[in-house]
Amino acid sequence: MQELIPINIVIGDRSYRIRLKPEDEGAVRGTIKTINDKIIEFKSQFAGKDMQDYVSMVILWYATQTGTHSGNEPGPGFTDTLHKMEEQLDKILS
Repeated sequence: MQELIPINIVIGDRSYRIRLKPEDEGAVRGTIKTINDKIIEFKSQFAGKDMQDYVSMVILWYATQTGTHSGNEPGPGFTDTLHKMEEQLDKILS
């Protein structure tokens, strides 16, 4: 089994310590940057009560960016993306 490295990430105003594969670090940091950039963008465009509102908006934005090819059916790779997100959340919460 490959050794996991610990990194600190910040989403919104909260800091998290996660463990991940070294080769995934760049992708995770890029995703975190995108998330935080979108939070800032939404804060300037929309009224919200707290950070949770903006994080929820980013989640909705992200879900719609993956797209669907017909109605409510997930597009290709959507399920894989959800599984990867779930794995990352499991790492954050561990």
